[in-house]
This record gives sequence, C-alpha cells and structure tokens, in this order.
Amino acid sequence: MSSTRETVEFIREQMDPAGVVSTRAMFGEYALYLDGKAIALICDDTLYLKDTPGARALMDTPETAPPYPGAKPYLIGDGLLDEPEALIAVALAIWADLPVPKPKKPRKPKA
Repeated sequence: MSSTRETVEFIREQMDPAGVVSTRAMFGEYALYLDGKAIALICDDTLYLKDTPGARALMDTPETAPPYPGAKPYLIGDGLLDEPEALIAVALAIWADLPVPKPKKPRKPKA
C-alpha cells in the first residue's frame, strides 16, 4: 500500500515552519527533505524519521521499524504529528546531525 498524497501534504505542512520542506516521490512512496537534506521517509502513510543521536535525545523511548523490507530501522514519528513544535525540533536535530549532501556532477551534453 502506498502513501496518500493527503498524508504527505499534511506532514509537509506540519513541518513548514522548520525551513524549506519538500517531498519527492520514490518507488510509490516519498522522501521528505528539509533544506536539501533527506531527513525522513513517508511509507504506507507512516512518517519514518532518520535515526540520529539528536533525534533520539528529543524523543522519549522512540519506536523503530524499517520503512520497507530490507531497510535499516527508522524512528516512527507519527506520535509527533499531533505536536508540531516537537516534530520541528526533532527534524532540526536530524538535519544538524546529517552531513551536507555531495554536489551532483553536471551531465555531459549529448553529442
């Protein structure tokens, strides 16, 4: 089962005050970006946050699960959707823990 567009938009709107929030459809599910860094996945209408030390420090006994078969465990963030301030704090902590994405190489022009 894939995530609904309504769920993705609701999560994105909850995180809007954190910075530039965007989503990208990937394999029928979605990746959630904050200021250019992928901080979460939305799979089966569930918010999966990257498991970082900063996020764990802000969450009381976080539940973890893989967002899809074969994936490493992520923090389940559905409980934070009712507390936008807490969600934003966790999102900013994840963002701070992640490295800056490597710049993409320019494509070579076709001959």
